[in-house]
Amino acid sequence: MIRMRQIRKVYSTGKVEVEALRGVDLEIGSNEYVAIVGPSGSGKSTLMNIVGCLDTPTSGEYVLSGERVGGLDRNRLAEIRNRRIGFVFQNFNLLPYATALENVELPLLFAGAAAKERRERASAMLDKVGLGDRLEHKPTELSGGQMQRVAIARALVNTPAILLADEPTGNLDSAAGKAIVSLFAELHASGQTIVLITHDAGIAKLASRVVQVRDGQIVEDRRAA
Repeated sequence: MIRMRQIRKVYSTGKVEVEALRGVDLEIGSNEYVAIVGPSGSGKSTLMNIVGCLDTPTSGEYVLSGERVGGLDRNRLAEIRNRRIGFVFQNFNLLPYATALENVELPLLFAGAAAKERRERASAMLDKVGLGDRLEHKPTELSGGQMQRVAIARALVNTPAILLADEPTGNLDSAAGKAIVSLFAELHASGQTIVLITHDAGIAKLASRVVQVRDGQIVEDRRAA
């Protein structure tokens, strides 16, 4: 599903160049649950941005579901993000004045789905993540764990090939964090491909595979015992 070959990313700040990724090779297959870990400044966030088509590599080849994405224009990258990749962020990124249902409907709106279909699919997805009774609640009326569940429902509503989660438990208390991790395990068991970015070793070890990034390179790639 994901194939990267010799991915480099160089950022230029004035006359200074910073090499964030230094020839990364990575393959992730369908229905894998992969945790990408590493300290601050290791390159894991840059890698996540490239995997999620939020950024493009300076050089190297990236193939996603059989399509080369390195040279695509912004419109095509945006279409790929909306249809193939579901994003879950640490800060939830929900619209504060929209209901849970309206937040989850957004990707379907961008995809051009009709109103009836949007409501039905968004309602079903919220029910799947345990929030079927919170459709009309706004983010301010939800707990942190519930807001993250709304974000996960929004990420999944377009049935993406990949769920890409960036520190999804970072702003949650331990109980809510464990509930979200359990939900990821359920999603993976149902066939969802998950790529999780985290600095938390305890969360990472729950994935079926852990990729360690340091100084812009993959230094370890191990599968769970």
